[in-house]
Amino acid sequence: MPHQDGAAEPRTARAPRTPRFSRSSWTIAALCSGTALSALNSGMIAVSLSTLRREFAVDAAAVTWVISVFYLTSAVLQPLMGRLADRYGPRRVFRIGMCIVIVAGVLGPFSPSLEWLCAARVVLAVGTATTFPSAASMLRSISAVSGRSAPKMIGRIQLIDTSTAAIGPIVGGVLLVLFGWEAIFWINVPLAAIAIVSTSILAPRDGTRDRLPLRTTLAESDIPGILAFSVTIVALLMFLLEVTTDPNWLLLPAAVLAAGLFVWRELRCAAPFIDLRLLAANVPLIRVYLTFILANLVLYSALFGMPQFLEDHAGFSTAAVGAMLVPLAAFNIVMTPVVERLIDRRGLRTALVIGSAGLAVATLGLLVLAVSTAAWVVLLVTAAIGIPYVVVLIAITQSLYVAAPPDEVGEAAGLFQTARSLGCIGSTVVVGVSFASGTGPIDWLLLAGTTVVLAVLVLVVIVFWRTRPSDG
Repeated sequence: MPHQDGAAEPRTARAPRTPRFSRSSWTIAALCSGTALSALNSGMIAVSLSTLRREFAVDAAAVTWVISVFYLTSAVLQPLMGRLADRYGPRRVFRIGMCIVIVAGVLGPFSPSLEWLCAARVVLAVGTATTFPSAASMLRSISAVSGRSAPKMIGRIQLIDTSTAAIGPIVGGVLLVLFGWEAIFWINVPLAAIAIVSTSILAPRDGTRDRLPLRTTLAESDIPGILAFSVTIVALLMFLLEVTTDPNWLLLPAAVLAAGLFVWRELRCAAPFIDLRLLAANVPLIRVYLTFILANLVLYSALFGMPQFLEDHAGFSTAAVGAMLVPLAAFNIVMTPVVERLIDRRGLRTALVIGSAGLAVATLGLLVLAVSTAAWVVLLVTAAIGIPYVVVLIAITQSLYVAAPPDEVGEAAGLFQTARSLGCIGSTVVVGVSFASGTGPIDWLLLAGTTVVLAVLVLVVIVFWRTRPSDG
């Protein structure tokens, strides 16, 4: 598979045209019933933050931990789940993950404190972390049978997940109003059950694999590297969330030391958590991950910050805020065929440049909300951000399949989701620091200005980081 920057996949013989609702389409829908749960919970928690702050009597920085622990767990486990899917079968790993989601959905509503709530979110993240790597591993066999493009199918999955993240706020808003915050956990139970049943019927069966004890896989899974990575992220996160109030300066050298130990371990481990040597040899793949981190920093800083600002400052209800965030995904279905045609005709790089330029311009609209929070202004701003983000999302997801080695797609997809998780974790820092002293217009301007800078950085990376054909 070529790794040229911006190159589309090599042309192959045209596959027979598949029916509009073929078996492969239903299979993708079944996979999305599980992969979308992570995004759904992201959207629902976004409109729950103000409610949870009041429920557990904590400040804006503390409540962001319900987001951070979820994405930290996802960041750590996504590559491992990709390895488990490759070794034990993606269909099996996918369904086990859904069973874990059900457990989290049952236990979460009974959390007596924010700490217990965070623990329930960790369990939920363990379950949802299995889905995307497992789905990515199944796509090649689905493609071989259906003749459909695997990169386009994974792009559709990622697109549906992002749409669900944007629809999540209105779902969460309705659940909060009607049933309370506990309902954002309960809803996972029937949805995970649907995912188990649908994938049992439609997903391709796992092929024959060598029998390996789970303890062998865990022993080969670089637990010290995972721990060093986790300590690095947690120490840095704790430091940054307190940097504007009472920073613990010891956390900064602790993060640097843990990062050094992580690099040292990964360069010497036979089966590293993140293979830094192979990653360094594949520059296009590094660029995919970095771009995805930055793009998610932009989207989720707006997604997690806007509900608190609109509820606390503008006085909108939770349900109304959820409805105003829907345009983040309202144009996804319309834009998808347009973006795919653009990629087919002009290549991935052109689509990335157009999308990132549009995203940089659109984020300027966030600054306007400090002056006016009229509903029509909010709707216009969220739509303006959602449209170019779809372009970036589809192009960067297809770039993953172009850059990843064919026999390591599951692990590469896991790292792709790790990149997404790191972007989401970073967004909690942006929100927590920006709202450290309140959620007024001045605080919003700090968040909006930071988001604009991050969007410009996405454009800079795409335009100026040109990889050579020999890279990777």
